[in-house]
Amino acid sequence: MRLIYAVAFTLAACSQEASHLGNPLLLSVSGVSTAVGNAAYNERRGRVEVIVKSNFDAIIADINAGGGPVLTEAMDAAGIPAADRPARIIQLQSDLGLYAANPGALVVALMVYGG
Repeated sequence: MRLIYAVAFTLAACSQEASHLGNPLLLSVSGVSTAVGNAAYNERRGRVEVIVKSNFDAIIADINAGGGPVLTEAMDAAGIPAADRPARIIQLQSDLGLYAANPGALVVALMVYGG
């Protein structure tokens, strides 16, 4: 029975399918690029969070009004493309109750919209 398992695991390890780990020889390069990407994301998210939490009442009013300077500043910081903003404002308006009660949820939404 152990031999059957050993053969099955060995054959599975030789699969031609893509691995979530990638090429083991490139793991150090991949780790560095991931760290750089994470640092950039965290810095961008921090800017969005400061804008949202420092101007919370104003940004909620901007969402309610269909746009405004604080919302524009937050969308700029999140990297939301200008062409996407009208649709994103409608989405924010549809969930305004959630965002009015939870600034963190608004930060997450803006970051998701920014890609």
